[in-house]
Amino acid sequence: MESIEQRLERLEYYQKLMIDLVEKAKWPFHQLIMVRQLTEHEVNELFQLCENLTHEYKQQKAEGFISFSPLLHIFKQYLNPKLSCLEVIIAMEQEQLYLPLMNALKNAMMDEPKRM
Repeated sequence: MESIEQRLERLEYYQKLMIDLVEKAKWPFHQLIMVRQLTEHEVNELFQLCENLTHEYKQQKAEGFISFSPLLHIFKQYLNPKLSCLEVIIAMEQEQLYLPLMNALKNAMMDEPKRM
């Protein structure tokens, strides 16, 4: 009979194979989730963060804000430590997830060095 460890090892191997099957150019965010071994809970936390920031972004945009650096700082602060800010922004942007927010965060990121 197969042990739990053997079954887990086999499943981890299958996961590695599946990661290679995912088209990185088409599904970079999904591949990132698997490569960084995020749990469903961690992904849901990221989506909730994006929902909250999207709401804040829309509010600030309606009020005439042109810089969204504070949103970028919040995003960085609450982003799962398994992920890097830039890779998430690029991957989500490529999959067109939270596109207006990701564009604003990317622009804020590009503007940051100019302010220093």
